[in-house]
Amino acid sequence: MKAARLNEAGADFVIEERPVPVPGPGQVLIRVAGAGVCHSDLHIKTGEQQGVALPHTLGHENAGWIEAFGPGAEGQGFEVGDAVVVFGGWGCGHCRFCLGGKEQLCNIFLWGGMGPEGGYAEYLVVPSVRELLSAGGLDPVTAAPLTDAALTPYSAVKKTLPYLVPGATAILIGAGGLGQYGVQFLKLLSPATVIVVDTDEQKREHARDLGADVTIDPRDPDAAEQIKAVTGEDGAAAVIDFVGIDATMALGTGAVGRGGLFVLVGLAGGSFPFSFFSMPSDAAMMTSNWGTRNELEEVLALARSGRLISTIEQHPLADINEVFNRLATGQIPGRAVLVP
Repeated sequence: MKAARLNEAGADFVIEERPVPVPGPGQVLIRVAGAGVCHSDLHIKTGEQQGVALPHTLGHENAGWIEAFGPGAEGQGFEVGDAVVVFGGWGCGHCRFCLGGKEQLCNIFLWGGMGPEGGYAEYLVVPSVRELLSAGGLDPVTAAPLTDAALTPYSAVKKTLPYLVPGATAILIGAGGLGQYGVQFLKLLSPATVIVVDTDEQKREHARDLGADVTIDPRDPDAAEQIKAVTGEDGAAAVIDFVGIDATMALGTGAVGRGGLFVLVGLAGGSFPFSFFSMPSDAAMMTSNWGTRNELEEVLALARSGRLISTIEQHPLADINEVFNRLATGQIPGRAVLVP
């Protein structure tokens, strides 16, 4: 099979011929239909994110068709040829996080594409049938990004819902591949007024098309005042930062109100000096890491209902380096999917 291998940090991917993997006991072999291209893979490619042993096949947003079962994996609700979506937050399966339904919190280096080989290839081995969900009529190519680009903001938005009562305001920072889904989830699941903050006018315009009530360019000298004009003296009930640099974290924590919640999703490495006096009374900060398998099922249900708009461009696997170059320079308006 063909696989796009990252042999060393800072280098381009190399398309190589690799043996088609054979699924072991309990495992499932997937013929990849599409693999979403994620910023976290860009951080691995550049060397900003450490820990992934190279050479390696990345790719954790995957969907496709069941090609073969390993011993003991048959007869668990799927058949060869079924279109499936792959939950990528693989865990050990027996720790308290896995047994509690939060397998993605088990160990990042058990995730598909992080420790095990990922989906930038023609075939992918999934460790267990429990990581598969029926595509249920969705095109597996365009469904692939739902496993992270949609699941991650869905999980983050769900954390804010107890704060988003009628009359409340939510702020979303960063309207890229994840933020575009985040806008939709905030409008679908809450009564809040939604403010979107992004430096790109095209992304702000798209956010308005997706339902954002107000959009703001953070480079405006009066950006903080524009936010306050909407939130009032109470501030924002919830802020979700999909960027995660120092500037966005400072803007977001400065806008959150008393008793509010700031959720950090972006992996850009920023920080904020959290102290008793650096945020309003009873305000909380937290991170949100991917989402659960059950939350992915909920995302797929929303997609099947026709209420999610996905901005997706498809590219052959051979174009992977061009795609990553465009991702690094902010030229992909939504999500790119590699098609083997």
